Amino acid sequence: MKKYLLIAFLITSVSFGQKSTLYCIGDSTMANKKDPDRNPEHGWAQVLQSFFKDDIKVVNKAVNGRSSKSFINEKRWDSIYKKLKKGDYVFIEFGHNDEKIEDSTRYTNPHTAYRYNLIKFINESREKGATPILLTSIARRNFNEKGVLVPTHGDYPLETRLVAQEYKVPFIDLEYYTELLEQSYGPEKSKLLHLHFKAGEVPYYKDDKNDDTHLSLLGANKIAQIVINQIKTLKDSSLITLQKGIK
Repeated sequence: MKKYLLIAFLITSVSFGQKSTLYCIGDSTMANKKDPDRNPEHGWAQVLQSFFKDDIKVVNKAVNGRSSKSFINEKRWDSIYKKLKKGDYVFIEFGHNDEKIEDSTRYTNPHTAYRYNLIKFINESREKGATPILLTSIARRNFNEKGVLVPTHGDYPLETRLVAQEYKVPFIDLEYYTELLEQSYGPEKSKLLHLHFKAGEVPYYKDDKNDDTHLSLLGANKIAQIVINQIKTLKDSSLITLQKGIK
């Protein structure tokens, strides 16, 4: 009898000691960048682990240049799906490259293929007992001559909002909150959130750099903090473990 109680205790201890994994899937605005000590560019999910305690393991599978379509077609989602377990989480943020209408390997119609790709990620995550979390794309620094931040993502954020509502998925409207971030910095200072450098200003870039889509370390940390703040406020019992894992 003691033998069976010991086995049960060990199994229970292992179960309670098991970490939840937070998978991040998306594009270059999330992705890990090479040479992080030298490279000014950072994805916001690249810095996410520092916001969590050790019982949440962040696995950033976002990749530069990927759309929801190419992420699936390259079997990147399959490799995550095979590892997903009960209690895991999946951050899903696509759209930037789904817009590439000149590229048949990446473009998706927002109301058909993009929508159904999001639904696939949701349903298959739930099949494994994992919790999907949908995020709209981050805003680009796209101020017009009047200082108005002009949206660039078309109907992709709208479709993400609709899918989240229809499928009752935890949702972070990252486009909205990053619009507020860009606007709070203003047309000039918001360059600090992105990659604006003169030739030779940083060793990593030989030529001028004027990138309003991708993020500096400051921008990545600001957006990661927005995500964390929103996770804290979401009223969804499936997020309790993730919320408790925040530092």
